Order: sequence, then C-alpha cells, then structure tokens
Amino acid sequence: MEQVRERIRVKHCSLRTEEAYLGWIRQFIHFHVKRHPKDMGKQEVEAFLTHLAVARRVAAATQSQAKSALLFLYKEVLRIDLPWLNDLVAAKQPKRLPVVLTQHEVGQLLSLMQGTWGLLARLLYGTGMRVMEGLRLRVQDIDFNRRELVIREGKGFKDRVTMLPASLVQPLQQHLLKVRQLHQRDLEEGFGEVFLPYALARKYPQASRAWGWQYVFPSVRLSADPRDGVIKRHHLDEKGLQRALKVAVRAAGLV
Repeated sequence: MEQVRERIRVKHCSLRTEEAYLGWIRQFIHFHVKRHPKDMGKQEVEAFLTHLAVARRVAAATQSQAKSALLFLYKEVLRIDLPWLNDLVAAKQPKRLPVVLTQHEVGQLLSLMQGTWGLLARLLYGTGMRVMEGLRLRVQDIDFNRRELVIREGKGFKDRVTMLPASLVQPLQQHLLKVRQLHQRDLEEGFGEVFLPYALARKYPQASRAWGWQYVFPSVRLSADPRDGVIKRHHLDEKGLQRALKVAVRAAGLV
C-alpha cells in the first residue's frame, strides 16, 4: 500500500484520488482473502467488479472508479501489463435529466444562506466554479481591479479565468479582512502554514506562510497535513456547504 501511495504522489494525483484508490485496492485484496494482487488476474478482478455491481449495487460511476484504481495498481505499481483489464465491460452510465431551479427559486435559496457558507454559495453560482474549485481558491487568485478569478488546476488540470460579479466584490473584501486577521493570529502563535502544491514549499520556504497563498475559505481549526504531518490551516470541508444548502432547501420548501 505504501508503494501505491508513493506512486500516486509521483503522478501528482490529488489527495482525494489517493484516498479513493487506496480504499478500492484494499477492498479488492480483502475480498480475495488478502491474496497478493500479483497472484490474481482477470477472473479475480471480474469477480470483484461483479460483486460491486450485483451484491452491493453500487452506481456505474463507483464501479468505474474501482476499475480505474485496479488499473492503476497493475499498470503503475506492479508494472504488469494486463491488456484484458481495458476490455472489461463497465456498467452503463444512466442518462439523467438535470434538475434546474428557476431564477426565483435560486434567489430564494441564496437569501436563506448567510455567513461564510452564503458567500461561498453566491460565489459558486455567480462564477460557475465547481465546489472544490471555490474551496481551493487562494487569495492571490482574486483580482479585484479586473474583477476576475483565476482557477488553478480545474477539471482536466487546466487553469482558466472567470468573472467576479460586482455584487460580491465588497462582501468578499470584508470576508478577506477577517481571514487576514485569522492568519495573523496563526503567525503570532507559531503557525500560519498552508499546503503548497508540488515542490514549491522546498523552493520557496517562506511561501507557505505568505498571505497570497492562504485559502480564501480557510477551515475554522488547524489540522495536521496527512502528507508531512505539519500543523496547517486547510480549506473548509465541502460537507459543510452541503449541509447548509440542505437546510436552506428545506427552509425554502423546495422539493
């Protein structure tokens, strides 16, 4: 498992991908009574994926993720070329019609979300950012003069620029004043570090404490970085936004 973790980090995959792949590989090994993957082949992989679809009735996207994890294990870690793994029949992705709120419903929903979660919800709606793109936004990625946001490593590891709605300029600036006070307090207490991508922390040792690199929506508490164990301030958890949104949906009476 340590070899898998090391290889995932060499490929610069996200921490979420790392956790997901490790989880599926661990389940695969336990499903076959802790046999080593190098001693298993097509029959065992098919049995595991079939078990997910039939016994556990997971969604097609979940089964596809499990297959990708096993593909990574055999190709990238064990260096075993298994051409049949690409040919395994995947579950069909169902085509769903999206649920689209009306303009009135959106306004009603956003009016019921206050504080940090309300600001984040408005920012996501007004800029078109995905949830994790908004949570991973850094201070230096906001250009108030041009009213632009730079989204780093969005879907497909591509950067892009999106607009910042005029109605959110002042609320966002007021929010950042509070975030800066929080960051200053962290520095005074000997903390103030934030996660930096790739090798930037080694190249620029002081950058992790710089204001520009801090998250726009930092967590309310410090935590240990799972990569190096250093106490840092991460960004907010998306589950908090999901809970706040659910409460607002219930309060608005939307079904």
